[in-house]
Amino acid sequence: MQKILIAKKNAMYKKQPLIGEEFVIEKIVEHGDTATAYGSGGVDVFATPAMISLMENTCLRLIEPFLEQGCTTVGTEVNVRHIKATPVGMKVTCLARLVEVSGPKLKFEVEAFDEQGKIGFGTHKRYVVNLGEFLKNVYNQ
Repeated sequence: MQKILIAKKNAMYKKQPLIGEEFVIEKIVEHGDTATAYGSGGVDVFATPAMISLMENTCLRLIEPFLEQGCTTVGTEVNVRHIKATPVGMKVTCLARLVEVSGPKLKFEVEAFDEQGKIGFGTHKRYVVNLGEFLKNVYNQ
């Protein structure tokens, strides 16, 4: 039984991700991205939950090319600061950098910028799972 678990653990990556790998996503802030739309505030500026979602998605997109078919990652921890408001219509750029790999555990540094400078930063952790097994466990609790 133990050999099967080890084989599954090693089969999560088709190629080993390297520390320092980076990925960038850019987007234009739309009304649906605002604190008002998210219900997280009453101001039409880029919402903190929208920024966190962008950060998580950037990390996911960074690691996806390294994963075996049938594997994905799930977010397990977000530790970020949102330090500046961004208006609707402005471009936001998110950078994710892989800083730690420990088997299925991944840690990323994330930063977000608008056209005037840094708007957020922090860390995000994800965990590699077999999607089929994960969903089976979720729905058979």
